[in-house]
Amino acid sequence: MSIQPKEIQHFPSGELGILWEDGHESIYRGETLRRICPCAMCSHDLKRGMGIHPGRFTIIGVRKIGGYAIALTWADGHDTGIYSFDALRKACECEKCSK
Repeated sequence: MSIQPKEIQHFPSGELGILWEDGHESIYRGETLRRICPCAMCSHDLKRGMGIHPGRFTIIGVRKIGGYAIALTWADGHDTGIYSFDALRKACECEKCSK
C-alpha cells in the first residue's frame, strides 16, 4: 500500500502542500504540477512542443478522488488531470527527495 496524505493544503501563493502519513512534507509549485499533468490533453500538447502558457499555472481548487488521488482545477478551467498519491510523492522536489 502506498503512503497516504495526512493533510493537503492549497496555499494562497498557488502552491500545494502535502503532509504525508510518514511525516514527510512536500510543497509543489503550480508549474511543476501542471507540467506533470497526466491527462491526455496536456500530454499531447507537451509532446507536440506546444508547452503550457505560464498563466496556466495557478491552482484554484483541489478535490480528493477516492483514496488514491486528487484532481486539480486550474485558473484556465482545466480540471481533468488525476494525480495519484504515488505520482505526487515521486514528484516531490524537496532537497531530500531530489537526491
